[in-house]
Amino acid sequence: MLILIIRTVLLYLFVIMAVRIMGKRQLSEMQTTELVITLIIADIASIPMQNTAQPLLTGVIPILILISAEIIISIIMMKSSKIRNLVCGKPEVLINDGNLCQNTLRSLRMTTEDLCVQLRQLGVYNVNDVQFCIIEPNGKLSVQLKPEKRSPNCEQLQVAVQDTGIEAVVISDGEFLKNSMKLCNVDKKWITDILKGEGLTKDDVMIMTANRLKEYSIIKKVK
Repeated sequence: MLILIIRTVLLYLFVIMAVRIMGKRQLSEMQTTELVITLIIADIASIPMQNTAQPLLTGVIPILILISAEIIISIIMMKSSKIRNLVCGKPEVLINDGNLCQNTLRSLRMTTEDLCVQLRQLGVYNVNDVQFCIIEPNGKLSVQLKPEKRSPNCEQLQVAVQDTGIEAVVISDGEFLKNSMKLCNVDKKWITDILKGEGLTKDDVMIMTANRLKEYSIIKKVK
């Protein structure tokens, strides 16, 4: 039993490392090759987990080969748009200048209801409000509304807006987050002084956010 636990933990850590090596995109929007390799890696890793008679290398070596193949294919796709389009597909226009591209929908085997569902998820409830709609290789929609349906921005309204930078979490569950502190240009001393003024310590804080203008908000831990 102990051997099985150790093997499982080792393979678990190795698969995490493998996914990290293949890139951050692997964790979010997978392309075709990434999805296929992820499924195969999961299947291969399960074999030595279940069968302790098999050496760990029977799972590790194929996974290393797959990682190498994915990296090589990714490099080739970066260099060649033809290979990239062949492997991952290319964006397809579903609505062109307000006109629904019915032939494209049929070729993608996508119903109008499928289109409407995805539009609603983007906050668009009327197809007639859309000027351009493109389905990306990862299956997500990119939508541009007609000019009269777009929300005006500050430039169009001639409103001056102060740049606050990014609102970052600088304390999470009592821990300082150094990368976030760099993003909003604050340090531990400033945070500690703010907390002292509020009668708190970092251990009392569930979430603290800040921006480069030194504006902050604090959510205390519930005790």
